[in-house]
Amino acid sequence: MENNTEKKYNVWITILSVAIPLVVALLFKVKLKDFGFDVEPLSFLPPIYATINGITAVILVWAVISIKNGKRKLHENLMKTAIGLSVAFLGMYVAYHMTADATPYGGEGAMRAIYFFILITHITLSIAIIPLVLITYVRALAERFDRHKKIAKITFPIWLYVAVTGVVVYLMISPYYVN
Repeated sequence: MENNTEKKYNVWITILSVAIPLVVALLFKVKLKDFGFDVEPLSFLPPIYATINGITAVILVWAVISIKNGKRKLHENLMKTAIGLSVAFLGMYVAYHMTADATPYGGEGAMRAIYFFILITHITLSIAIIPLVLITYVRALAERFDRHKKIAKITFPIWLYVAVTGVVVYLMISPYYVN
């Protein structure tokens, strides 16, 4: 049974879970140069946001270890940091794609299939993780730790996969970036 805190945030969870992927998809198509802005591609961003994904993965693992060791405040701070890093990643990702054309993957054969499998699962799960993170966070905020723990067992591996595969996708496509 949900408490008042959870109910209060459910509308926001739904709005953000739908709006974020839609806005990202729309902004991915928007190029600032098409609106007369003379901007250089922010080509320095991909290695930064890939690093942020890697740091997020480390923080997620650290957060799980900390809660298993009874360090609740550390866990809470690490999770807030992971959420903040994910928001920063999203901002940089959108900014890059609004200033640069898409980079086609140049690999062939099995590597091409592996790349697209990782990319598609990464994108799909990055959409799915939005409501999972928000629900997990709100349950902790509502001090519904029994419910928090149940969904966190689902959220953690998916979020970790998204963070790690973000780095893998970057490493696989980085040789094909045009400077």
